[in-house]
Amino acid sequence: MATTRERIKPESRNVVDMSWDPVTRIVGNLGIYTKIDFDNREVIDCKSTSSIFRGYSVFMKGKDPRDAGFITSRICGICGDNHTVCSIYAQNMAYGIRTPPLGEWIMNLGEAAEYMFDHTIFQDNLIFVDFCEQMVKDTNPGLLDKANKTDAPRAEIHGYKTIGDIMRAFNPFEGEIYKEALHFSRVTREMFCLMEGRHVHPSTMYPGGVGTVATPQLFTDYLVRLLRCLDFVKRSVPLNDDVFDFFYEQLPGYEKVGLRRTLLGCWGAFNNPDHVDYKYENMNHWGNEMFVTPGVVVDGELVTHDLVDINLGIRILLGSSYYEDWVNEETFVEKDPLGNPIDKRHPWNQTTLPKPQKRDLEGGNYSWVMSPRWYDTRTGDHLALDTGGGPLARLWATALANKVDIGYVKATGSSVQINLPRSAQLPEMQLEWKIPQWSNTIERDRARIYFVAYAAGCALHFVEQALNLVRQGQTKVFQDFEVPDEAIGCGFHEAVRGVLSHHLVIRNKKIANYHPYPPTPWNGSPTDSYGTPGPYEDSVMGLQLFEENDRESFRGIDIMRTVRSFDPCLPCGVHMYLGKGKTLKRVHSPMLGMGGST
Repeated sequence: MATTRERIKPESRNVVDMSWDPVTRIVGNLGIYTKIDFDNREVIDCKSTSSIFRGYSVFMKGKDPRDAGFITSRICGICGDNHTVCSIYAQNMAYGIRTPPLGEWIMNLGEAAEYMFDHTIFQDNLIFVDFCEQMVKDTNPGLLDKANKTDAPRAEIHGYKTIGDIMRAFNPFEGEIYKEALHFSRVTREMFCLMEGRHVHPSTMYPGGVGTVATPQLFTDYLVRLLRCLDFVKRSVPLNDDVFDFFYEQLPGYEKVGLRRTLLGCWGAFNNPDHVDYKYENMNHWGNEMFVTPGVVVDGELVTHDLVDINLGIRILLGSSYYEDWVNEETFVEKDPLGNPIDKRHPWNQTTLPKPQKRDLEGGNYSWVMSPRWYDTRTGDHLALDTGGGPLARLWATALANKVDIGYVKATGSSVQINLPRSAQLPEMQLEWKIPQWSNTIERDRARIYFVAYAAGCALHFVEQALNLVRQGQTKVFQDFEVPDEAIGCGFHEAVRGVLSHHLVIRNKKIANYHPYPPTPWNGSPTDSYGTPGPYEDSVMGLQLFEENDRESFRGIDIMRTVRSFDPCLPCGVHMYLGKGKTLKRVHSPMLGMGGST
């Protein structure tokens, strides 16, 4: 919902306060508050707010750590499985165990299906509404006229003659691709459930392994569905490329929409069973053997791909958030297992102290989201890393690291090649994502569909490896364990929309401290204590408006394309706290006159 309010200053009569609160077609309550100079067609200020407060970091304390995966799954109804898996990684480290190889392949297969499912439904059924015929007609009618007259360069692959035809195919509820994507999402969800039991809160994923019964039939059922998806994937990538290239060509300067400094974070995904032992001391090694390489990219340079460095650099700042500082609270972890000092603002040492207050967008506090940053020891800067919506950072870090090579997927140092075999309608095909010139709106969206293909290629490799183990009789999928009296653990994974880490402290066999940090706090963080805006804010501030509508009928399409390109999912950004309360009004008696009390 967009609202506008003129500023009172008479000398700036054409600077308008405009807000979208809540932003639609995302999950959660995200508010984007801007100041727009309509004389210069520019956004001059932006604030990103979240009005929801939850609090897993509060009520996880005292719980049995073995329940952590099931509890943290409920952080989000979109990427709950990513939280479960990440929690399992952290617990495996704390318990000193490793998942048997077949269990790891099963977990990887479930996560690959989740990436394919979630990215497709968001890209085709939510993101592309901003690029469909109906929306472009409302916001850039001149552009739609050109689209109807422009041949699609890759029509021989995807079958749509003009760019306008593609835009019509994405019209909500009516467009051919819109409806086909819904069918695709059903098939990929079935693939997920074969491995993890239930979508999106897994019922067969545990520390030490999985409860999935590994049979040849299980993996064959997965593979049959995966092969059915390949035609759709092969058409989707060139189809997206045609639309995004068209925007660059017909709207000179559009590369600046959503542009920010290249500050990307990826925590890695898909552990390699031949290398991962979950020992912190070996984390750099097994992290670099992941099938999505972890890394921090600063101004196009891969400054680290070491998970130990990544862990040590995490800082949780305040500034514009509704919390008290915890500098005087307990320090849970002074040094990591390698002897490195742990900062007070590291998640291992965080204490969540909520402080509800009135929203103040003019220099005060305005969001329940904190401000995660990554401390760059080279410069002393606290970097506001973003995830590029997830895929942009994953592909960029993997390409630069030049480590992954499994046949179906290969990093080259400047690109990622994805090799998909022959499918029902299309021959074998090589797709190549190349490191772009910009970290902007279009490239975040473009990377998403390439990562669907990347996940499909990885899934082909994973199912082959799993079937090989089953044929060899290596069907063990679970490792017994005991909960130690005291331990620490950390898990690193990629939620669909980006970096995900869980940090765990165990004392007396119970959780003493637990902090999950998903992608939305990184992307949607407010301005921090150093005055650094969060990525949503940074990418919108200074944005030039290409929308053809005047001030009175302004839709803010360029702003919304930019914010949605990060794949916002606000439930992961905030947490819940009940505190000491009192009953204000009793409105329902569950026992309905049978003597029960509420």
